[in-house]
Amino acid sequence: MGQAPAPPGEAIALLTGHTGEPTTIQLLSDRRGSRAWKIQGPKGAVAVKANTPDGDNARDKAAEMAQEDEHLLHLTDAGAISPDYRVSAGTWESGRWLAVNWIDGAPLWRALALARGPEGDRASVRPWLTGIARTWTEHLARLHSAGWAHADVQPTNTLVTRAGHAEVIDYALACGPANGRRVPYRGALTHTTAPEIATAILTTPADTHIQAQPAADIWSLGASLFWCWTGHHPVPYDEDLDRLDKLAAIAKGVTTALRDVRPWQFPEFEDTITACLAPNPADRPTAKELTATW
Repeated sequence: MGQAPAPPGEAIALLTGHTGEPTTIQLLSDRRGSRAWKIQGPKGAVAVKANTPDGDNARDKAAEMAQEDEHLLHLTDAGAISPDYRVSAGTWESGRWLAVNWIDGAPLWRALALARGPEGDRASVRPWLTGIARTWTEHLARLHSAGWAHADVQPTNTLVTRAGHAEVIDYALACGPANGRRVPYRGALTHTTAPEIATAILTTPADTHIQAQPAADIWSLGASLFWCWTGHHPVPYDEDLDRLDKLAAIAKGVTTALRDVRPWQFPEFEDTITACLAPNPADRPTAKELTATW
């Protein structure tokens, strides 16, 4: 096996003042034109992302990395995210890199493993589940009140801490009032794409920007909770279908009845998830309303 790719030297040099001399550098992912690492030092840890230099879409990923940094600056100024989240960003010989403070949490799918089985049907799990959902909607409510949509709400971008709090990451695709020139948004993870976004993708040219709205985040929130709690995607379709065919199924606005696939009964949780998955965006609760509901 070859040696794992290292993060940009420019990033390591700049981040040493924040983390101290790195003690460990761990490659977390290497896919879809970008790489991510965890850099740990005596003063703390950061997550670093950079475009893959030899990828076919290296230029697009570099632009997306720059876009995420711009989004983080806008969202910090608006008070929608903590000023401690973004650490630094810059260029390197092959594109762009971005560093954010490390969040010690498990991706939603892994965090909800216990809840997916019948052994999750216990009194302690119910407040833990609703606590995750409530803290998640609190993050979204701050974004939405600032006029932004995250636009990539999905299990991988939601980390659950040991305290049972949800933390939202990855703002590269966010849609807000100050977007100007940007990489066109054409949806994110298929399984959590809201019906109105699916319809827009199917009915507009591939280079047309789709401005995601907060209501689309709410559908994606419901879809993520549905999926990670039941183990089933909310919209039934054959996994072998291509993306456009899956989007066509989502665009119909029909979802599987939660009662047919739930691992155990939790009526209040089920009702709220179902409300989030309303096909009409106007019928979905807002993030602020959900925060009071959970």
